[in-house]
Amino acid sequence: MLPERDSREFRTLLHEEVEKRRTFAIISHPDAGKTTLTEKLLLYGGAIRSAGSVKARKTDKHATSDWMEIEKQRGISVTSSAMQFVYDGYRINILDTPGHQDFSEDTYRVLVAADAAVMLLDAAKGVEAQTIKLFKVCRMRNIPIFTFVNKMDRAAKDPFSLMEELEQVLGIRSCPINWPIGVDGDFQGVYHRDTRMVELYTGGDHGKKMVEKTDISIDDTELEKVLEKHYRDRLAEEVELLDEAGDSFDLEKVRAGELTPMFFGSAVTNFGVEPFLDRFLSFTPPPLPRESDTGIIGPEEPYFSGFIFKIQANMNPAHRDRLAFMRIVSGAFEKGMEVWHSGTNKIVALKQPQQFMADEREAVEEAWAGDIIGLFDPGIYRLGDTLSTGPKMHYANIPVFAPEFFNRVRPMDSMKRKQFQKGISQLAEEGAIQTFIRTETGLEEFMVGVVGVLQFEVLEHRLRTEYQTEIVMEGMPFRHVRWVIKTPKPVEDLKLTSTSGRAKDSHGRDVLLFENEWSIRLAVENNEGLELKETAER
Repeated sequence: MLPERDSREFRTLLHEEVEKRRTFAIISHPDAGKTTLTEKLLLYGGAIRSAGSVKARKTDKHATSDWMEIEKQRGISVTSSAMQFVYDGYRINILDTPGHQDFSEDTYRVLVAADAAVMLLDAAKGVEAQTIKLFKVCRMRNIPIFTFVNKMDRAAKDPFSLMEELEQVLGIRSCPINWPIGVDGDFQGVYHRDTRMVELYTGGDHGKKMVEKTDISIDDTELEKVLEKHYRDRLAEEVELLDEAGDSFDLEKVRAGELTPMFFGSAVTNFGVEPFLDRFLSFTPPPLPRESDTGIIGPEEPYFSGFIFKIQANMNPAHRDRLAFMRIVSGAFEKGMEVWHSGTNKIVALKQPQQFMADEREAVEEAWAGDIIGLFDPGIYRLGDTLSTGPKMHYANIPVFAPEFFNRVRPMDSMKRKQFQKGISQLAEEGAIQTFIRTETGLEEFMVGVVGVLQFEVLEHRLRTEYQTEIVMEGMPFRHVRWVIKTPKPVEDLKLTSTSGRAKDSHGRDVLLFENEWSIRLAVENNEGLELKETAER
């Protein structure tokens, strides 16, 4: 039982618990090694005893954060997982996100719940397309971004070129915290600039166990015996150039999202993971305040508050359950506590709270600002809902991004329409798909919109396995949807191209459907006063 919330004891305890919390997301382009890095962080945090190699993952072992069957079959992450563990006195909440661009909307939502982001780059490829998109979302929120350059055990780009890419492509300056030695497939290790120690590369037991470190001071003559002269000479030249011309480390700029600390390593072999984790935890901030309609809410407000950023049905198919993931913004959470729920404007009891290690769950008695917990959802929660024991407020809404692919969808067996509607409705509430109704054809035409075509495959798989419903999908030509914000005349009277369409979204809001950007521009030009928007709010 927690102390009374207005007591000095509670405030002291709240401060201590908040300072221990670190909540961050890992973002990357597909195949940069994000799920592998997540698993290795869990290994060093003592949350798992050994890690499967990437090769093993493709056979009979799978990364801890990939729990859905289709993820195991395809070897990609399509949903975001939340995982908690304790390391060196810190309570860490990792939000592992889908790397594949077809599932990027889930990542956009999850970033709303993070206080920092780890941006993972493939050392040979540098900044890639999906990295750019996800980086922009982080920049919009000004959250600190930490760069881990992965796969250094293979041939890599010149590290100065990678720094230039970060500045030219992403517009952010970087400060390497360590520096690689040997980047042409001859990786020797890294030099830690802050401690002036050289850490020699060892691959370990194929990355299954924590790597044994070999550290030697840059000034120690023993270094000559283990590192060849041409490596030592090149390192001395590059470090001198970095010290003279590079950006110096500035924690204030890092926390403002203006400077990214850079780390080099190899997640698959575990090399560089522990030094990165140690420094990251000391650099990244404790839980950040959040904006609400009543003002900025800090983590040490004595009342409990939080918001729902993800809903996932059937994490355990045997139980047919539905969980709402909540980011706690302020105060402390206690199992069974009664809170005001913005979605229903009623008081609800928060029962069966859980924390996660992927699909393994643990009951939660209490949690604190910064933590991510799962709530049993009887069907009342929606993305963006606020829960509070204090003021009746609303945290900033979670944006809905415009889908780019559309299909007509119907059940193959009309007798299974009820299961079909339930499945579609639940998946839409999770944010996995968006639904629209077209009536201009004279019939009610049910459409599903997604950000990436692989989401249709997931939709088909989940309806079949979780709701026992086979579906028929027919492609539609639309590639853009815009929400109608303001219109000079009824939507049905708007002057549009013959290939454009009209529909309503799941909230009954008017939307226009277009095949190309030209049609959008023409719609605005031909209907003076028409205002369209690319995103909406849930």
